[in-house]
Amino acid sequence: MTAELVRGQNHTLPQTRLEIRVSAGTPVVAGATLGDEGGTVRGIEWIAHPGSPQLPGLEVSQQAAADHRLAVDLEALPAGAHRVTVLLALPVGVGGPVRFGAVPAPFVAVTGLDGTEIASFTLTDLDAESAVSALELYRRQDAWKVRAVGQGYAGGLAAMLADQGVGDPAALAGTIQEAVTRGLARSVAPPPPRTPEGDRVRHATGSADHSPTAPPPSPEPSVPLSDPAATGPAHPAQPHTAPGPAAAGPSVAGPSADGPINYAHPRRRHAAPPSPPPTAPPAQPGQPAQPVAGDATGWSMDERLYNQIWGMFEDLARAVAAYRSAVDFAESRMEQELDRALSDPRNRIGGAGDHAREEARAKRDELASRAREALDRDLAQLAAEAAVVEPALPAAYAGWGNPVWHAHRIPMEIPMALRIGDLHLPERADLRIPLLVRLPLERGIWVDSGRAASEAAALMDADRLRRLAMETAVAHAARLLAVYPPGEFAVHVIDPAGSAAGPLAPLVEAGVLAGPPAAGPGGVASVLAHLTRRVDLVQMAVRARAADSLPPDLDTGEQLLVVNDFPHGFDDRAVTQLRYLADEGPAVGVHLLMVADREEASAYGPVLDPLWRSLLRITPVADSHLADPWVGHAWTYEPVAVPPGSRVLEQVLAAVAEARRAAGR
Repeated sequence: MTAELVRGQNHTLPQTRLEIRVSAGTPVVAGATLGDEGGTVRGIEWIAHPGSPQLPGLEVSQQAAADHRLAVDLEALPAGAHRVTVLLALPVGVGGPVRFGAVPAPFVAVTGLDGTEIASFTLTDLDAESAVSALELYRRQDAWKVRAVGQGYAGGLAAMLADQGVGDPAALAGTIQEAVTRGLARSVAPPPPRTPEGDRVRHATGSADHSPTAPPPSPEPSVPLSDPAATGPAHPAQPHTAPGPAAAGPSVAGPSADGPINYAHPRRRHAAPPSPPPTAPPAQPGQPAQPVAGDATGWSMDERLYNQIWGMFEDLARAVAAYRSAVDFAESRMEQELDRALSDPRNRIGGAGDHAREEARAKRDELASRAREALDRDLAQLAAEAAVVEPALPAAYAGWGNPVWHAHRIPMEIPMALRIGDLHLPERADLRIPLLVRLPLERGIWVDSGRAASEAAALMDADRLRRLAMETAVAHAARLLAVYPPGEFAVHVIDPAGSAAGPLAPLVEAGVLAGPPAAGPGGVASVLAHLTRRVDLVQMAVRARAADSLPPDLDTGEQLLVVNDFPHGFDDRAVTQLRYLADEGPAVGVHLLMVADREEASAYGPVLDPLWRSLLRITPVADSHLADPWVGHAWTYEPVAVPPGSRVLEQVLAAVAEARRAAGR
């Protein structure tokens, strides 16, 4: 039975391998400190935080998130550690709330590895505090207990660390916040909070669903899978389990009953119950059920597939995290057993020492082998699921090689999401998870054309890499044009030096651009002024609740600005306008797709840091730079490439042009 603690109350822990789950209504930073018998933190090597997430027996998340899972093995803690204090703090400098009194009360639970809740604590009565010591695990007479603390600090993370006796707490707090900022930019946006009917349906009998319980609704920062190169505040979140009615994008509709412009898709259903997912064939005794496409709840098959893909993503992240944690535990336990055995001088000579080493290594190998067997079972089940899901995907979710594109028709409604690449982990590189981003786009995209982006990029000719980056941007623009209804999506291109004529040829020849690619300083200024004006006018109409006051020449459909070779051709004013579009544009239907090498923009210094942080960084070649929103693994991203020799891109753009002509656009 769960012990619901109040501030100051304690409870005995029945086991030593635990998870500490944090659920907050906004992204928070989670960390932990180790203390000795007197509660003293002996140094920074006893602090786990996003910049240094692992200690023996302790692991925390590498990024800010509304939900965290901290792994704790009390037996594997360093010698002399008698206390584990869990710390929460609000990230600074990312545009979020600055005090806990302005957000829902955080909830912290201590659970077993099977998810069974042991004790929980809701941190109430917080106001001006921006950091809080949530709870502590402490040793008392050879038994471990948990105590609800709830001590808040208006001085933030630095004040909290100082209270724990940490030397130079301000510098360490700055290091932690900088690591959080980097993590935000490289992380994939998490799925929206689950609705009660939104849990993923699991028919497999061989493994449990490791999905976390539903967090309260919250605006999560959007981040790709983690990327150390950039970071930034992001926008609401994405996938596993039904997100409920999804808002569609900024085509400006008429004013609603109470006045504001309504951005919800007019044909989106809100009242009907979600349709039931497909039923898997009955499993043979002792065997997992056969996976089926659409194994999740949702309003439509597209929504069920969307939720299923994010469910697979989360399952793979957590399965690999459990495996890596088990291997780390096995290594740590072996080292501790060897230290204990060899601390006795009598074991250092003769065969006793060799026997102790062999025994410790045998235990390590046994634990690692059992962990790998469990991982292989999970991977096999996920691979079987991927094999049936991939062929069933609609065009927006499918790769360019999927036959669905050859029968694609321009839709009358926008889909929930768009595939922009694939992700995989080294434990099984052939198991690919589609990376889906919600539509309308909630943040801009940056295609990194720099040679320092990855090992694969460093080995490639610079000109070839730039061309490949622009081809990647063109393919994404074509996908967006193909999944939006005719006339509801426009693409503008800035190519200051005209160097991208080759990659842009499919868009230009199909006649699907809003105008010729803009070149030279005059062209750059004209396009930026046009889109900045659109953002300003729509924002004013929203604030004034006056949609009918928009000029008749204003295109209220979604707008995409493709920028090649930034910052070439941009003066200070143009840079400021671009930053404005990146920050304010997505909320009113103006999106940015930028091809750039960050090193070439280094002359601007830190003034461009907010721009890089606000964009989802992807690469034109495989690169391990994205982080998932649950565990923070470094995932290898690969772009969705058009098969060599295929004409599918030209065929899709021809269909877009034909649909526009038929619709009189």
